[in-house]
Amino acid sequence: MVCDEHDIARWVPDPPAGLVSFDDAVRLALQRVQDAEVTTRWSSASMPGAPSDPLPSDPDWAGGSLYRDERRTRVAAPPDVVWQVLRAVGGEHGWYSWPVAWQVRGVLDRLSGGPGLRRGRRDPERLLIDDAVDFWRVEDVVPGRLLRLRAEMRLPGLAWLELAVRPEPDGGATLRQLATFHPHGLAGQLYWWLVTPFHGIVFGGMQRGMKAEAERRAQLLS
Repeated sequence: MVCDEHDIARWVPDPPAGLVSFDDAVRLALQRVQDAEVTTRWSSASMPGAPSDPLPSDPDWAGGSLYRDERRTRVAAPPDVVWQVLRAVGGEHGWYSWPVAWQVRGVLDRLSGGPGLRRGRRDPERLLIDDAVDFWRVEDVVPGRLLRLRAEMRLPGLAWLELAVRPEPDGGATLRQLATFHPHGLAGQLYWWLVTPFHGIVFGGMQRGMKAEAERRAQLLS
């Protein structure tokens, strides 16, 4: 967009150093992206659910169907190293399992009007509540312990992915991975049972991938 007038200067004076040129503005923006100093971007636009929507932490007696796929694995790496791997999911790091499967899921989501995988992450290492991570949204972060993502892909229901780290007495850690789905109607019920056979491939592979990466990093530090 080209600005042909500058009437705003009557009320808001130009800065003492003058206006930033187009070339300098682009150069500054690219430098901030490279240095991971971007505070917000278009993909951070939130798509909040209704206050009455269920949460994965709701008790069983809260009502409605809430399907869970929970997996745990011991990791021969310090908890802080496991956390570093866990908090880096998505974006340029990917999802540690079956990248083609995740890419296909992203394409299908875009074709159905969802965000797909194109949003990536605001920062490759750090996450804040409400950050976008591909077609997920950060719902909760407890540094060193818990990351909960809420799905924003097109689904017949609500979905969460929760990753948690628990320290163990031997200096290692337990990685807990919990996928939760609240179906909407019959379509949601059918969707869960159709994708359940693939959980072992996608979520199981993801857990094994995070475990391998954490142990690899621990070996480099030792």
